[in-house]
Amino acid sequence: MPRSTRLFEIIQYLRHADGPATAQDIADALEVTKRTIYRDMAALQAMRLPIDGEAGVGYIMRSGFDLPPINFDVEEAEAITVGLAMITRTGDKGLKRAARRAAQKLADATPLSSTLFASSWGAEEPSFIDLSDVRKAIREEQKLKITYKRADDTLSERIILPIAIAYHSDSIVIAGWCELRNDFRHFRPDRVSSCSFLPETFLGNGDRLRQEWIKSYSEWL
Repeated sequence: MPRSTRLFEIIQYLRHADGPATAQDIADALEVTKRTIYRDMAALQAMRLPIDGEAGVGYIMRSGFDLPPINFDVEEAEAITVGLAMITRTGDKGLKRAARRAAQKLADATPLSSTLFASSWGAEEPSFIDLSDVRKAIREEQKLKITYKRADDTLSERIILPIAIAYHSDSIVIAGWCELRNDFRHFRPDRVSSCSFLPETFLGNGDRLRQEWIKSYSEWL
């Protein structure tokens, strides 16, 4: 998470806290270290934000501080609300966390309808792979090494160039160029038993590969 984004998230956290929030509370919520929060708090206080407190005691945001508004009309707000709610169906725990944060920001900025709901039924979260890591590898065009269980239950190690994730109603599919097969392949995260970043990248080739995959596998989309 970029530091600017993290500072924004800290402000949001303090605005909604029921009482003083310790550095550990905030660190757990943002999945960073307590030392990082101490540094960020010092930076926010240096910016003259109305934050009271200190290390070992807790922090509070004094009332009266507001962030710039987001201007959506009612139907736009409702559309975004439903879309964020449906992210719970993806089985991607990182996206779920981000959707909850985004929904809170939207609720802070514009009135929302309380009559819209979305079922949480959908794909299950994979046990041994964090899709946040896969999305990061896609963005940074970095190769991944995975251990994959095939349909016949045999294990296979693959080096892949991840280019996309497709979220279906009941499953998730990672699309990538497989160096073993020298072709595009689809991998179900629930069949991945290990995943690690490799130092090798495919910088500058991600978009080209993605466009080729879309042409060849448009029926998956």
